[in-house]
Amino acid sequence: MATKLAAKPVKADYPRILVPPPGPKAKKVIALDKEWSSPSYIKEYGLAMAGGRGAMVEDVDGNRYIDWMAGIAVSATGYNHPAVVTAVQEQAGKFLHICGTDFYYEPMARLCQTLARLAPGGAKEKWRVFLSNSGTEAVEGAVKLARYSTGRQNLIAFDGAFHGRTYAALTLTQSKVKYKEGFGPFLPDVFHLPYDYPYAGIDGIAAANRLFEREVSPKEVAAVFIEPFQGEGGYVMPRKEFLQAWRKICDDNGILLVFDEIQTGVGRTGKMWAADYFGVTPDILLTAKGLGSGMPIGAILAKERVMTWKQGTHGSTFGGNPLGCAAALATLELVEKGLADNAAKMGERLITGLRKLQQKHACIGDVRGVGLMIGVEFVKDRKTKEPASELTHALELKAFSKGLLLLSCGKSVIRVAPPLVLNAYDVDTGLAILDECLSELA
Repeated sequence: MATKLAAKPVKADYPRILVPPPGPKAKKVIALDKEWSSPSYIKEYGLAMAGGRGAMVEDVDGNRYIDWMAGIAVSATGYNHPAVVTAVQEQAGKFLHICGTDFYYEPMARLCQTLARLAPGGAKEKWRVFLSNSGTEAVEGAVKLARYSTGRQNLIAFDGAFHGRTYAALTLTQSKVKYKEGFGPFLPDVFHLPYDYPYAGIDGIAAANRLFEREVSPKEVAAVFIEPFQGEGGYVMPRKEFLQAWRKICDDNGILLVFDEIQTGVGRTGKMWAADYFGVTPDILLTAKGLGSGMPIGAILAKERVMTWKQGTHGSTFGGNPLGCAAALATLELVEKGLADNAAKMGERLITGLRKLQQKHACIGDVRGVGLMIGVEFVKDRKTKEPASELTHALELKAFSKGLLLLSCGKSVIRVAPPLVLNAYDVDTGLAILDECLSELA
């Protein structure tokens, strides 16, 4: 049975560790899960969640944590935000579902309108929206849309990319071999290029020229799928010139530029979209994760001249479910009215603090990011930049034991992607715990 949460936590209420995690109740949940769930689940460490408020998570044993990972950037408005909870409850009291592919309901129409209004580029063009259940479904749909709209089939993606685990999305994914091992063959005519990675000295622009000289004509490419700030591959922040160069290549050759903003969007960078931060407008934008503050919903945003597929060519039974739409509408309003600004403000505080820790701890090779999307890369040696993979995993576990939730990505990067409601106390207390952990692990 889930632990009943006390009143809204104040400073002294969290973090708190009543019993070393995972505690006895958590161990029962873990044992039950291991007995019956698919072995494909990762399960990073033994957190068995009972509930939470704001950027605080409470486990089934009553331990409380500062959350710096938000369920992989999903819990955009934190836990139990009253506006989101109320929106979902009110919709649930009306009806839970009717298929939006075949019938009409206001929350779906309003969400499409809102997303189109918020599309990057200052509404210079009209956009249209397709609602899905998840990010990987949005990617699958975008592959279909790009090929349909252009009449071409070749696609370009990047090393380190993560776009999902279904087949078209998995073909575009190129971050870890375990995602693909044993599952081929994959989608044909997909080319992968190096992603722009300033800290590693990788120039992502030069690679495009080599591809078009040796392997495929740009006139035969349907779309380029880019994470404008790479997620699973290591929270890699490219140069603005990298995205600008691809925008020009696409314009010159009739290629569609697709931004996968499933992790970067909905205020995480301090702007509604990373596209707004970088000043580059794609032709198609994909969103999910934080869009519904935890409710399963995703979306394809595309310029009207691109979204030309015919009636019945794409649909979804549950995509744009009324509860997801209600949560998304509440989330977008909160992000517009202050949470994006808070992400920018708290992000500056976090980056400043992390760079101070970088001066103190030689294992921190790089701190990069914008808003509340920050990568901290750990190395064995700052000169060689050799990844310190063992350290990142040990750091996750050590921080967990002290009341701070972290999550790694890439070879040796801690991704800092907390709820957008993070406050100064959450930042400063988390930094102190991180400092303590690194000192003990040294």
